Amino acid sequence: MANAASGMAVHDDCKLKFLELKAKRTYRSIVFKIEEKQKQVIVEKLGDPTQSYEDFSASLPADECRYAVYDFDFVTEENCQKSRIFFIAWSPDTSRVRSKMIYASSKDRFKRELDGIQVELQATDPTEMGLDVIKSRATK
Repeated sequence: MANAASGMAVHDDCKLKFLELKAKRTYRSIVFKIEEKQKQVIVEKLGDPTQSYEDFSASLPADECRYAVYDFDFVTEENCQKSRIFFIAWSPDTSRVRSKMIYASSKDRFKRELDGIQVELQATDPTEMGLDVIKSRATK
């Protein structure tokens, strides 16, 4: 079903891969891309379970928008092992205005398709989604 605001559909694979990340922990991260010609959000990259956060953030294009999901593991002050699923809307300042608008107008509906997102992050440059930011948001 296409999104009325931007006309973007969500490919079934997006939901399937997200469920695998959430339930089976098959992936550490998923990078999603909007295919303008097909008017749909597709899976662009899958990060294997051993992928570090640095590898994940380096895999995002420097001048193109993307949506991404990252399963972040951490240890609480009480020494409990936990994990949080982050939804990251990556919209670098250097990306095209049209692209930023399409990603911004499609974000909420796309995010609703992924049931189980725990933390949302908006980032326009790498410092806004650095590991320190992720850690502080995960423990809130």
